[in-house]
Amino acid sequence: MHDLSAEAMRVRIDQHLTYTLGKDKPNASLYDWRMAVSYAVRDLIVEPWFAATRKTYQAQGKRVYYLSMEFLIGRILEDAMVNLNLRDTVAQVLDAEGISIADLIEDEPDAALGNGGLGRLAACFLESMSTLACPAYGYGIRYEHGLFRQKFEGGRQVEHPEDWLNQPHPWEFERPEARYTIPFKGFVDENATWHPSETVFARAYDMPVIGWQGGWANTLRLWGAHPTEHFDLERFNAGDHTAAAAPEALARTLSRVLYPEDTTDTGKELRLKQEFFLTSAALQDILRRFLSEYDDLEMLPQKVAIQLNDTHPALAGPELIRLLTDVHGLDWDTAKRIASGCLNYTNHTLLPEALETWSTWLMGRVLPRHMDIIERIDTEHRAATGCTPDLGIVLHDQVHMGTLAFVMASHVNGVSALHTDLMKETVFADLDGLYPAKIVNQTNGVTPRRWIKLSNPALSKVLTDVIGAGWESDLDKLQGLLAHEEDYDLRDALGAAKRANKVALSNWTADTLGVAINPDAMFDVQIKRIHEYKRQLLNIFETIARWSAIRANPTGDWTPRVKIFGGKAAPGYFIAKDIIHFINDVAHTINNDPVTGDLLKVIYPANYNVSMAQRLIPATDLSEQISTAGKEASGTGNMKFTMNGALTIGTLDGANVEIREHVGPENFFLFGMTAVEVQARYQVPDHARQAIQASQSLQDILQMIVEGRFSPDDKTRHNGLVDAIWNHDPFLVASDFDSYLACQSQVDSLFAQPDDWNRLVLRNIAGSGYFSSDRTIKGYMNDIWDVKSLG
Repeated sequence: MHDLSAEAMRVRIDQHLTYTLGKDKPNASLYDWRMAVSYAVRDLIVEPWFAATRKTYQAQGKRVYYLSMEFLIGRILEDAMVNLNLRDTVAQVLDAEGISIADLIEDEPDAALGNGGLGRLAACFLESMSTLACPAYGYGIRYEHGLFRQKFEGGRQVEHPEDWLNQPHPWEFERPEARYTIPFKGFVDENATWHPSETVFARAYDMPVIGWQGGWANTLRLWGAHPTEHFDLERFNAGDHTAAAAPEALARTLSRVLYPEDTTDTGKELRLKQEFFLTSAALQDILRRFLSEYDDLEMLPQKVAIQLNDTHPALAGPELIRLLTDVHGLDWDTAKRIASGCLNYTNHTLLPEALETWSTWLMGRVLPRHMDIIERIDTEHRAATGCTPDLGIVLHDQVHMGTLAFVMASHVNGVSALHTDLMKETVFADLDGLYPAKIVNQTNGVTPRRWIKLSNPALSKVLTDVIGAGWESDLDKLQGLLAHEEDYDLRDALGAAKRANKVALSNWTADTLGVAINPDAMFDVQIKRIHEYKRQLLNIFETIARWSAIRANPTGDWTPRVKIFGGKAAPGYFIAKDIIHFINDVAHTINNDPVTGDLLKVIYPANYNVSMAQRLIPATDLSEQISTAGKEASGTGNMKFTMNGALTIGTLDGANVEIREHVGPENFFLFGMTAVEVQARYQVPDHARQAIQASQSLQDILQMIVEGRFSPDDKTRHNGLVDAIWNHDPFLVASDFDSYLACQSQVDSLFAQPDDWNRLVLRNIAGSGYFSSDRTIKGYMNDIWDVKSLG
């Protein structure tokens, strides 16, 4: 932690404004000030970053390498200032210059390096590893445009490129010396020598990640793709300008966009190349670092723990074997043993269709050497286990990346207790029998520094006033709130902190969306990736039922609600995009209805990201965690909401189960079928039709949709959604609807009693300490990585 005076900080900022930005104060823009502040804060991170690196080399212990296609890190400046205890000092300096620190923070673009929970989890883990002084590197891709910027046109999602790198990124250090050749395509000769026909360079860009109080900083190393062939001047001078620049354009394609659309063969090839680009660059870098200290590669598992965040880096198994055999000359058995000793795999899904597969044709064409290695791994896996043919890695001309990751890893972990149990019972049941004790649990967590301290200053002050300092790095201290449960002033203070956040959000929606919302209404929020199993449809159906009931009795004793949605749909996921369009159509109808007025509003801000989450979560009264039981691996948004004093309405799915256990079942709004009941329901051939026929409310909703009540310009626009519910309903929206409706009625009743509501808020916050990512990382360090803290 830095204890700089405001004057000392002013000098540092002024120096960067003058000598780094080349601006004097009268002509400096908000951008110039933000960059100067960023460089000044970054300077204070470099010293602990270097010290951590030196200590790591001196310790000669084991290091962690976390491979992830996503790192959804959000804005960096405020997070760094909070962890260094500099925010108030910087605010004082800026205030003297007539600059609002809030405006300066808002000027920073969100780093477009992730999509949803997977990437945000990786970012939380990096911050916790730094807080705990766990020696670690994160490896990802430096996407120029990230996922996409979401806009709504006529209620439809339209994708635009993110432009976060259109300006200099002050938090990165380019490392031109850290450059590796990444090969593709070509052929493998009779001596198993690969002759690639395409190559690109992976160049490193390092970002220090500072932990709480600035005691330790680890590195997030992102790879940018660059051409191995230089600009063709001869072609350019001959007039073929496009061809002259083709190598650079092709290389940059690899690090332009996160999750390129893969409904085409070229899209699939690009995705596979991206995954190998990340994996190969990271492994080459790991081996270079190891060999700078040690001579014996057989020591690698004693010094290196590699964590694969989902199946995207699953090529690490065959690529590490290739590097150890083809480049470093080890025999196959030794190389495979070393690779398995280093690798660990985190599974994030129970949906078989979400476990990646690649056609053997594509794998063999893009990575021919790896196809050979995968087939040999598969052959040995089958021989060693005597497994049935359907448990192979290569099956029906497809390479199953989940199976490959499982077979090659030392540990395979789930991300919630329920998810881990269901992994053993469903998607990996047979592999668990073949490789007993390989599956372990590490329930996800989130960093309280960003998700309480930074995002919710009002609540942070209440917590510190009541339980004292230190909860930021020991979140179990929140249990101390329970000793004060009967203190009315505390319950009232929690309510006042929530209302302040709701007022701030109301002001933002009015300024940004042009929609006025009542801060005394219940803020009912569902923010997450749009997917059928997350059941945004269930939520919007209940919204329609509520709207219809209010219209029928507008003078009734209604609890005012603001329904808030947020999230993106994958560009090729057309059903999810139809759901977005439907929600926006319903919102347009309800928000313009004078009968319901302030009793019900529906808000869907476009381009949900980390910064928007930091606005929405502290202002939330009710957290919607309503996925079909047995489908969500864990969730992390549910944890953030609970920490910030939102009550949860949810199913027994993912980490909801553990949240309910820790906050108390009586403090959680539970509805719907269990995972076991869901499986039984699937056995009923016409389960959807039966559920609809048993629910007059749901029948009425579906009838309104087909009549075009929400799409008068195209009355048949949403008929496909209705047809899918009647005839398929794969995620049991109809079967859980009446239970959800009844539970929402309980929510209304409690919200009408503010002090009773605030009592449950207190209990939820007090029980949320378990869900710190510090606890999760300690579990990985002890149970999977066998790594010691160097703090």
